[in-house]
Amino acid sequence: MGRSHRDRFAGLAVLALLPAALAACGSGGQDGGDTPPSGKAPAEEAAAKSRERVQAYLDALTARDAAAGRSQLCAPMHAAFDSAATGPNGDFADHFTVPEATITEVRSGPNGQEVSASVTVAAGSRKAARSLLFTVTRNGADWCISGEVPGGSAAEPTANPAEPAPPATAPSPVASQ
Repeated sequence: MGRSHRDRFAGLAVLALLPAALAACGSGGQDGGDTPPSGKAPAEEAAAKSRERVQAYLDALTARDAAAGRSQLCAPMHAAFDSAATGPNGDFADHFTVPEATITEVRSGPNGQEVSASVTVAAGSRKAARSLLFTVTRNGADWCISGEVPGGSAAEPTANPAEPAPPATAPSPVASQ
């Protein structure tokens, strides 16, 4: 077979395979949209999942359910949570109650989704409102809280939710008496 015949054959083969290759590069869904399987745009999904995780954590705070709160955190934060959460200044300390907790804002940040919350903490007859800033990141197919700091500051999550967290102390919502 001469060179011109090989070139024509190669050209015909490419043309024959082109429709199949283009179909594989399609929209990724049968509905023709670029949205993920959940039906939401990636930014909307990230905001919704982040809000869900933080709301579940706030609900756990209000209910005083440390196990439910822990389950919202990325695995690298578990050890720090276990050592600090129920300690004297931890989020789930016995002498604190949380009569009210509200999410105030969800936005994209440099390390993931940032969720601001206002938490009212009571210790005895004293009450104080505190701001908290949570960072929520995607860990595989799921989302988890990778950082929590007093409000206004940027939450410093672990670089990778699969790596161990640096030693951390829980924020002190109300000074001990």
